[in-house]
Amino acid sequence: MGLFHRRGPVSRYGTAAGTGALAVLLLVGICGSPAYTGWAGTRADPASAGDYYLRLLAWPAWRLDADGQPGGLLAADLRAVLLVAIAVALLYLLPAAQVARVPGSVSQFFSGWAAYVLAGGLAAVLAAPFGPDPSLLGALQDASSGAGYGFLSGWIIGTASLGGRA
Repeated sequence: MGLFHRRGPVSRYGTAAGTGALAVLLLVGICGSPAYTGWAGTRADPASAGDYYLRLLAWPAWRLDADGQPGGLLAADLRAVLLVAIAVALLYLLPAAQVARVPGSVSQFFSGWAAYVLAGGLAAVLAAPFGPDPSLLGALQDASSGAGYGFLSGWIIGTASLGGRA
């Protein structure tokens, strides 16, 4: 039995950051896909909160072709790629010290949620110079929409982080 070996029912599950990272990949992969974004765009009722949320989940949209966007396919998909990369990095960096000091799953939930809010805002700001409106105003507006997306959908990542080991 090593110093870092855990016993009990929690040791059978993955880490909080690992399950959160898997949730990020699934959320961006499924809800950012061309099929989902097209479906959410045609189904949208502007007066319905549920339909607004379905459209919001499509924010990190990625494409299979650039459709003539300046910068090519990478620029078209940069926001989704950065969202996944930054969210996974923050999921592994944020909770380690905090969860070790504070036992319980509330800390894991809020760390996962906060990581996704930060990742949404940072991904939007970093991708803005490569988008169709490369301006400071565009970057600030994108950061606002990215952080809003992270705030309203980050609970999914926070919930996925529950129950894992630190």
